[in-house]
Amino acid sequence: MDASLQKKIVKQYYKARIENQKNEYLHPSYQLEQKLITAIKLGNEKEAISTLKEINKQKRAKLANNTLRSLKNSLIGSCTIFTRAAIQGGLHPESAYNLSDVLIQEIESMDDPAKLEEFEINMIYTFIRELKNEQLPKYTNIVMQTISYIHEHILHELSLEKIAKDLYIHPSYLSNIFKKETGTTVSNYINQKKIEESKYFLLHSELSISDISNLFRFCNQSYYTALFKKYTGVTPKDFRELNHQNES
Repeated sequence: MDASLQKKIVKQYYKARIENQKNEYLHPSYQLEQKLITAIKLGNEKEAISTLKEINKQKRAKLANNTLRSLKNSLIGSCTIFTRAAIQGGLHPESAYNLSDVLIQEIESMDDPAKLEEFEINMIYTFIRELKNEQLPKYTNIVMQTISYIHEHILHELSLEKIAKDLYIHPSYLSNIFKKETGTTVSNYINQKKIEESKYFLLHSELSISDISNLFRFCNQSYYTALFKKYTGVTPKDFRELNHQNES
């Protein structure tokens, strides 16, 4: 680190300590933070919300000179804690990070302090809901590696053979152990995951159904539509329209 920058940081650190002492400000206890993390990991909404409210009874740290910016920074910090807690609880890291990205963007778009305070609570509900929806059972390392590979390459062309090659596993062995532990084939899991992920783009983007089909590397829109209906009971078009109607 540049010496002048380090000196500046040290100076600001001691200045903050003096100001906090003068204002009788203390950060929330580490024990409370751990209690919150544990509650999220276990999917205990009531305990998590109760602990967050207990933490927020204390004055928030000053994280910027502008009050609104300071509050937003505080919520971004909370989002980071919630993200790590959800991952520890079993939410796939890529899913947790993607959710975190969306939530932070939402924080940045808000300017009402009261709504921001409320949104912090809603973030906990969101993470716990996703955690319960996608909590990974305890699989062997090979199966966990395969699932992680699929999550991380969901927008690429995926096949049993390609995954097996990249993970240095024989395709037949991977196919058998994956089916044995998960109850489904690698191919079926890939399709289910692609359909599930594509829902986000149907709901939160202006991309056409054809573009979404291409994004997820389906061979054509007709195949994507048929597969979507197989797993959800409705077509992508109907899914988008029904959800937009519910929002209005």
